[in-house]
Amino acid sequence: MVQKKTRARSTKAKGGKKRGAKGGGRLSGLITFTRRIFLVFFAAVLCLVGILFVYDYFDSAKVSNFSEAKKAVEKKVEAAKSVKPERERQEATASTKKADSGKREKADIPDRLEIPRLRREAKEQVIRHEGYTLSYNSDYRISNWVAYELTAKEATSQRAERSNKFVVDPDVKGATAYNEDYTRTGYDRGHMAPAGDMKWSLKAMRESFYLSNICPQKPGLNRGVWKDLEEQVRLWAKENGRVWIACGPVISSDMRRLGKNRVGIPKSFYKVLCMEVNGKMEGIGFLFENRDYENGVSPRKMAVTIDSVENLTGIDFFPALPDAVEGEMEATINWSRWSF
Repeated sequence: MVQKKTRARSTKAKGGKKRGAKGGGRLSGLITFTRRIFLVFFAAVLCLVGILFVYDYFDSAKVSNFSEAKKAVEKKVEAAKSVKPERERQEATASTKKADSGKREKADIPDRLEIPRLRREAKEQVIRHEGYTLSYNSDYRISNWVAYELTAKEATSQRAERSNKFVVDPDVKGATAYNEDYTRTGYDRGHMAPAGDMKWSLKAMRESFYLSNICPQKPGLNRGVWKDLEEQVRLWAKENGRVWIACGPVISSDMRRLGKNRVGIPKSFYKVLCMEVNGKMEGIGFLFENRDYENGVSPRKMAVTIDSVENLTGIDFFPALPDAVEGEMEATINWSRWSF
C-alpha cells in the first residue's frame, strides 16, 4: 500500500517537471521571436534612414544645380535686356532713315505728276477714271486734255482685250458727243488715252472707249503716225519703268463742227511725255496736224519742246514739278534719252 502511494507521488512529480519544462520552452521561444522582430524592425528603420539620407543628398544636389541654372538664366536675361534697348535704338534709327529716304523720293516725283493745268479760261470738268484723268469741255464735246501714268507692268499686260464699244461717258455733265455724230463723216473716233495702254484692267479698257476720251481724227493720222507714237510710248515705259503722258486736241474758237451734236473738229493734236532717267527728269513734246499722213512717217519728225506745246495750247504741263526742274526739262529735248 505504501509502495503504491510512493509510486503515485513519483508519477505526479514527473508530470509536474514535464509541465515546467514545457512552460520554460514556450517563454524562451517568445523571447527569441520578440528579439527577431526587434532586429527586423531595427534593420527596417536603418534602411529607411539610409534611403532618406540618400534622397536628401541627391535632392540637395538637384536644388543646387537648379539654383545655378536659374542664376545663369537670370544673367542671360539681364544681358539681353541691356542689349535690347541698343538694338531697338539702331532699328529705330534705320527705320527713320528709310522713311526719310522714302519721303525724299516721293518729294522728287510728286503724286499725280501727269495732271496739267489750264492757263486760259475754258469750260472744264475734271473726270477721273480707272486708267486716266481728263478735262472735259462741254462747249466742244471733246476733252481739253487727257493724262495718265503708264508703268512697265501696265505696258506689258495682256489681261484685257480691246472692246471696241464706244459709249457716252456717264460722268459727263452737259452736252456730249454720240456715235451717230461720227457716222459717214470721214473722221475716225480717235483715242486720246489709247486702248492699247489699258490692257492691264478690264475696267480701264472699257472706260477708254468713253466718247469723252475720243476726238475726230483723220484716218491717216489715227491709224498711222499717231498710232506709231502710242506704240513707241509703250516701249519707253518698258525700258524706263514708267512714263507720264498728257495729250489732247489743240482747241480753238474757229474749229469746224461735226454731226448733230456739233462736236468740235481740232486742227491739230499734241502729246507731251515725261520720264525719269538716272535721277533726272526728261521731257519731249509732239504736234500733229489733223490730216492724212503718208505711211511710214516717223513720230520723231513731229517732236518739239514741251514749251512749244504749252505756248500753243495755253496749258501748263507737269506743274507739280519744282519750277527749276520743270523749266529745264521743258525748254530742250535730250535726244539721247528718246530712241525711235
